[in-house]
Amino acid sequence: MQSLWNNLLYALITIPLAVTLALLMALAVNRRLRGNALVRAAFFIPSLLPMIAIANLWLFFYTPQLGILNSLLAWFSLPAVNWLGEPDTTLYCLMAVSVWREAGFFMIFYLAALQQIDPRLSEAAAIEGASRRYFFRRVQWPLLLPTTLFVLINASMNAFRIVDQVIAMTNGGPNNSSSLLLFYIYRTAFSFWDMPAASAMTVVLLVILGSIALIKFHLLDKRAHYQ
Repeated sequence: MQSLWNNLLYALITIPLAVTLALLMALAVNRRLRGNALVRAAFFIPSLLPMIAIANLWLFFYTPQLGILNSLLAWFSLPAVNWLGEPDTTLYCLMAVSVWREAGFFMIFYLAALQQIDPRLSEAAAIEGASRRYFFRRVQWPLLLPTTLFVLINASMNAFRIVDQVIAMTNGGPNNSSSLLLFYIYRTAFSFWDMPAASAMTVVLLVILGSIALIKFHLLDKRAHYQ
């Protein structure tokens, strides 16, 4: 139950953050500005890195006393924090890594969808005096709903299949505060060799993912404008 609760909290925080950040990044690089290709590459590169490299990179940020985050705290005369050693912070540290890694990947889908929108729509909106915020809310966002549905389904699946990141950074600790559902299933099956329990939890995981997908299809599919 602790792993299930951790995973639900992990999904409720990382999915909106990653999707929102991906959309903002796509809107930022969709304009024709100098250096756009470099910025797009910088946003997308984290999703190409292997998890072991990402884990070691962020372990350098989170290292007690010597890590970059604690060095920043020292500049402001604040006490150092054991980011991955405290039950109150370790799960949120994993969330930050996931958002950083996945936002660039989801950005590609939003960017492709934005570039498929007929430019005549923006020209007509500019002639009518519509602001960028109004144009996004009334034109771009409705046309992006199919992409948003696709991204949300993928983000939900990613949130419930995190295991390598947990193994590389925290191994579920301290005190199971960063133990997620798939990691617990893996440990139950291959550390404790309790295959029946692992199988039952796998079915629960599949039911959760299926329910999330059905709910999102029910809420968003009817409002999506497919071209």
